[in-house]
Amino acid sequence: MTLHIFNPEHDIALASGLWNFTAPHAARLLRHDLAFLPAIWAKADDVVLVEDAEAAARSLRRLRLPITGIALVTRSQLPQLTISSIEPWGWNAALRALLLRCGIDRQLLPSPEAIEQMRQLSRRSLACRLLPKLRMEGTVGESVECNSMDDVARLLRHYGHIVVKAPWSSSGRGIRYIDSEEAFSRHELQGWMSRVMESQQSVMVEPYYNKVKDLAMEFHADAHGNISYEGLSLFHTENGAYTGNLLATEQACLSIITRYISADLLERIKQTIQNELRDALSNKYIGSVGVDMMIVSIHNSPKPRFMLHPCVEINLRRTMGHVALATELRLNPTHDDDLQHAMRIQYANDKYQLRLTRL
Repeated sequence: MTLHIFNPEHDIALASGLWNFTAPHAARLLRHDLAFLPAIWAKADDVVLVEDAEAAARSLRRLRLPITGIALVTRSQLPQLTISSIEPWGWNAALRALLLRCGIDRQLLPSPEAIEQMRQLSRRSLACRLLPKLRMEGTVGESVECNSMDDVARLLRHYGHIVVKAPWSSSGRGIRYIDSEEAFSRHELQGWMSRVMESQQSVMVEPYYNKVKDLAMEFHADAHGNISYEGLSLFHTENGAYTGNLLATEQACLSIITRYISADLLERIKQTIQNELRDALSNKYIGSVGVDMMIVSIHNSPKPRFMLHPCVEINLRRTMGHVALATELRLNPTHDDDLQHAMRIQYANDKYQLRLTRL
């Protein structure tokens, strides 16, 4: 029996590194309202940890997915269960401490040393190191780790328009856009960069690109160091924050992406990621991996060209792309290329809801 846990505050908890961590209100609310999500990919006889079993069951029924044999349990029920493995959204020190307090056998949990190793691997500097290995014809992308304001200012002068990111941060958080010396000198921005450098030792700086489309490749790292490919994800963001996914077959996703870039380029990128992550993660990380990418428009010729940024971010955790792939399998077991849905997370009346809409 596997215990599944949706802990969307993972990235923030990871940045803090604290065992005794309190998530922000929005993250706690998201965890409460969407705690049922792992039931979409769980197997029969698995259990999913929720805070309100009745509310979670109602939300799951509303999706009308063919899900049976999976139990929704609360923390008070954990000591009575025979759990053989645990699969959270992501592992961090705070989750480990919580599960210990709930009576979970420490043999089922990563050691503190393993947790810290995963934390260091989850820094954006991993993407920074991988990116040069993925640069080939048809791609763009640069990323520099900066330890001082002078370094950031130098890159702003070089690129003219930059994106500054905290090494650890969740999607849409810990990101600032700077397009001028005036913007760089603003007190709020200077204060934010100073705090990030003090707490996280550096900031990541990248040139700004004209994004056309967000996409990702989803993988899984196993205990033997193998990196298995699980599928493409086409998703939407607003101001850097996730809003939804297209649910479609791999072939349907490819037909959209290849309007801009070639399938051959995607295949070469996929194989390179698998090879490079095998070396980087072997004996260090087991679990889901998501590599965010984007298609960008280059306006240095009369007709815009499209290129692939092959590594905007690496997520060593489950992602909404993994959720989309699992939901697509539930909705479309026959792999009908014409059957497509939109998956959105909506917030209204102080509540988050996952909505599926036929396209």
